[in-house]
Amino acid sequence: MAKPNFQFQKRQKELEKKKKNEEKLQRKLERSSAQAEGEDQPEEESGAEDEA
Repeated sequence: MAKPNFQFQKRQKELEKKKKNEEKLQRKLERSSAQAEGEDQPEEESGAEDEA
């Protein structure tokens, strides 16, 4: 019977974790940028009204 290749399994698990973390970070950045855009727009409008 062949012995299992634990190094391969460990590497695959590490790659899965890295991929998941990168996806999570990307979602977090998208969410924060969307919130920042939503917050910036009202401030720009109010700033324009003050100048006019």
